[in-house]
Amino acid sequence: MIRTQIQLAEGQARMLKGTAARNGISMAEAVRQAIDTYLAMQASNDTDTRRERALAAIGSFDAAPRLAQEHDAAFTEEGGP
Repeated sequence: MIRTQIQLAEGQARMLKGTAARNGISMAEAVRQAIDTYLAMQASNDTDTRRERALAAIGSFDAAPRLAQEHDAAFTEEGGP
């Protein structure tokens, strides 16, 4: 583990200490758990954002009318649609 130092507002420290005591864990463990939860939410949000952007792009680009059906021909010397 890497040792680090943070500063908390008095109310945050008081609530953190109480929460840790109720859960039978150290304040450091409570902070680690909170960070894990936060990072998981961020990763989930990033995935959701990428998915939403990809779905929004569907149909945004113009292609030859039959490109989906004749995609092999479009990428060979035969030409294509």
